[in-house]
Amino acid sequence: MIRGVSMKSGGYDEIDLQILHALHLDARAPFSRIASVIGVSDQTVARRYARLRATGSLRIWGLVDPSRLGHLEWLVRIRCTPDSAGDIASALARRTDTSWIGRTSGGTELVCRTSAPTPADELLLKTLPRSARVLDLNAHCLLHIFFGRTDSVITKRGALSREQAAQLTPQTAPTDHSAEPVHLDDVDHRILSLLRGDGRVPLNQLATETGVAHSTVQRRIAELRDSGVLYFDIDTDRAGLGLPIRTQLWLTVPPAELAATGRALAVHAEVAFAAAITGTSNLYAAVSTPDVPGFYEYLTNTVSRLPAVQSVESSLVLHTVKGPAGMDSPGTDRRTRAS
Repeated sequence: MIRGVSMKSGGYDEIDLQILHALHLDARAPFSRIASVIGVSDQTVARRYARLRATGSLRIWGLVDPSRLGHLEWLVRIRCTPDSAGDIASALARRTDTSWIGRTSGGTELVCRTSAPTPADELLLKTLPRSARVLDLNAHCLLHIFFGRTDSVITKRGALSREQAAQLTPQTAPTDHSAEPVHLDDVDHRILSLLRGDGRVPLNQLATETGVAHSTVQRRIAELRDSGVLYFDIDTDRAGLGLPIRTQLWLTVPPAELAATGRALAVHAEVAFAAAITGTSNLYAAVSTPDVPGFYEYLTNTVSRLPAVQSVESSLVLHTVKGPAGMDSPGTDRRTRAS
């Protein structure tokens, strides 16, 4: 449990948190199944879900794991002059190969999550340095994700018991990331495009808009999930969770200790995302805390106990420019996701 955060936090009560936890486990679970597991009526779950969506406290997106398509993912740090940060961020947000962009370090640094086919001969490296207002650019390839994608700080809150979570967790085999890349056809692309806008689009709507049978849509979604191509991002209001402060950590760890340190970070209640990366700083983590003193306590009392960490760089995320659905509106920097 994170210091200063109770089970009932901000705008979410216990039932809200149970519903959010259930959706993290299976974003397309029927309301009836969620209701049965948490002990409320179907109508209660449907009404709560509708309220959370209407107030902007919950959004569900169906996203693609680039690695299953043979692509590499990168975290790109761009240092720029204060007067150019906004324009550069907007230009990056319009690119289809960027999935998340945040402003940090007093607004003069942009951190961008992007993907590119292997080898990444384009990435962002050929275009951005042409601007004299870009002072520095560092690209870190994501090597291994310890916590993230389908994982969330919500699941660390314990809103559901272990038995309840087991009832709601889909029974699928672990994704073999060493398998050959998956090739998508036009139907797959159309389904994924619709799910990106709303991860709970009804099957009959998907069938109508893709022009294929209901059973075909159901089978394709199951295949995309089983192959690891499709996963769901449950976007919630961090302030509502009592976690309004988001900080990025760039850690340096000896290679021999990288896996163990990454696994240790992954179980920290504050960590929303953790991955091994290339570069001098070879371990990255996104951290959510109730306030700045809470981050200080986490840094000095928890991170400091990781024996292999040689150095730590930290930066507050001031604003989220782009999230999974595209360019975000002002205020969405309050949201929480795995990046």
